[in-house]
Amino acid sequence: MKPVLGVVFVLGVSVSAANAGAALQLYDQGKYEQAIAIGVGENNAAGYAVAARAELAREMMREEPCLECLERAEDLARKSIADDPRLAEGHIYLAVTLGYEARIIGLIPARFKGYAEKAKTEIDAAIANDPKNAWAWAALGGWNIEVVHGGGKTLAQWLYGASVREGLEDFKKSFAIDPNNLVLHSQYAITLAAYDRVRFHSDIESALASAVAARPKTAYETFAQSRARTLLAALNDSDAAAFENLVRHDQGYP
Repeated sequence: MKPVLGVVFVLGVSVSAANAGAALQLYDQGKYEQAIAIGVGENNAAGYAVAARAELAREMMREEPCLECLERAEDLARKSIADDPRLAEGHIYLAVTLGYEARIIGLIPARFKGYAEKAKTEIDAAIANDPKNAWAWAALGGWNIEVVHGGGKTLAQWLYGASVREGLEDFKKSFAIDPNNLVLHSQYAITLAAYDRVRFHSDIESALASAVAARPKTAYETFAQSRARTLLAALNDSDAAAFENLVRHDQGYP
């Protein structure tokens, strides 16, 4: 089973701890290197979470994937969890990182390392600690759909208890919590597009249109909106090959 995870663009999570404020402001402005330095210097869960988030943002903006960069983000997320396992963001960023790493290293190594199982463990921990975290539910929705995409309905259900129906319900929960988040809409569209562009065409189009119409609040949201606009244009042009290449790129495949 392909261990890819539908946790794309999960960079809209707000770290709740007040002492992460300086690093978070730098993140919002797109000053990721400075945000990482300040977050690491705080030497606490919230600071490490912002640093991981900034490292992931830099990775998402690269034209080519960088495994070493993802490994740095993974280390920062693990430090956040080690300092405070109750902070949901550390778990979410670790799950995101594992998903992108799996795409780079390939099917067999990722399966051998149990990336799908490990990511699910982190998502479950995030939800247990913060049941109203929209991004945790979106990550779970993406995980369900991607596992089915990789292994088929029967095997996904048998090995992991995953299903597209559960994934769609998880995304509904995330939208109920945060209906206007443009990054969340982008993630939903990309996850569905990778799974079945034809079956979910109207949902993909609607989600991308919502992302394009929203007002960005951070530098990363501005970037995510530009990607959504490009995807929507390709979808409307009915150029299946171009659209699928864009989706694959935004999923982080080499």
